[in-house]
Amino acid sequence: MSTPLENLQQRLGYTFRQFELLELAVTHPSLVNENPEVKESNQRLEFLGDAVLQLILSEEIYRLYPEEREGALTQKRKKLVEGRFTAQLARELGLASCLRVQTAAPELANNQSALEDAFEAVVAAIYLDAGFDECRKIVLAIYGEIRKRLASVLPADNPKGRLQELVQPEHGNTALRYIVVNITGQAHAREFEVQLYLKDKPIASGRGTSKRRAEEAAARAALENWPPVDSV
Repeated sequence: MSTPLENLQQRLGYTFRQFELLELAVTHPSLVNENPEVKESNQRLEFLGDAVLQLILSEEIYRLYPEEREGALTQKRKKLVEGRFTAQLARELGLASCLRVQTAAPELANNQSALEDAFEAVVAAIYLDAGFDECRKIVLAIYGEIRKRLASVLPADNPKGRLQELVQPEHGNTALRYIVVNITGQAHAREFEVQLYLKDKPIASGRGTSKRRAEEAAARAALENWPPVDSV
């Protein structure tokens, strides 16, 4: 029967040469406090992993968004390295089942802070065991398509921007069109209906008390059903 760390290596697609690095990466500080035989926790690895992760994602975002300025690139990177998001990645990898924590506090394995630290520590462990190029490949495989990840974490009040993030790489900056198809109600209580097109194909519609709100509703509808059934 496979152990949790063997299963983790399978999910990572990487087998450690120095297995002790992986063990250290999943060692929570609470275990050091409880067990004097455990000399070190994953905190130093977490420090290194944070820097490695920042570099990998900075390089990838720089490559993906050649037209964007520093501020916009920084915001994108921030979203992808913030603790809430890296804890989510840790859960996707099943890190909670691997964390070595204090016996009296097993709930620490599901703690967001513990998971985000462990994720960064695992990144550092891979970097030390395999070098930057292999680490970069594994990290980007964990993240998957960066544009889709960003669309899921960018502010919820900007659905048009999130949709544009998904559409632009394949279809360009002008592929989306929002067309008002109906206006109802009295002048003081208008309701707008907008049809959203991807090139020449309608992909969603939305209603709102202004043209802007109707466009945002259409964009949200498109995001909820992305990708469109008959994508261009």
